[in-house]
Amino acid sequence: MPDPTAGLPPRFLRTPEAARFLSLSGRTLEKHRTYGTGPTYRKIGGRVVYAIDDLKAWADRGAKTSTSDPGAGTVLPAKRHVAAPADAARLRR
Repeated sequence: MPDPTAGLPPRFLRTPEAARFLSLSGRTLEKHRTYGTGPTYRKIGGRVVYAIDDLKAWADRGAKTSTSDPGAGTVLPAKRHVAAPADAARLRR
């Protein structure tokens, strides 16, 4: 019986393929996942997969038309982000 998905592009990418799609290293994408700064991902059977539309949407958050354009959003670097002092005080209560 022929495969109904034969010839269709993949809808989900594993970490190495998703990293290549974004021109990042796989390790950078893993760090984004750990710090919560990266694209939305799914766990299916213990495997991490990324929808192509989610990768595009995450990359598009950093789209700008010039160096002075504040853009629609920001793509944060893959590192731990410290809460602002007001947020930190609120969290301690």
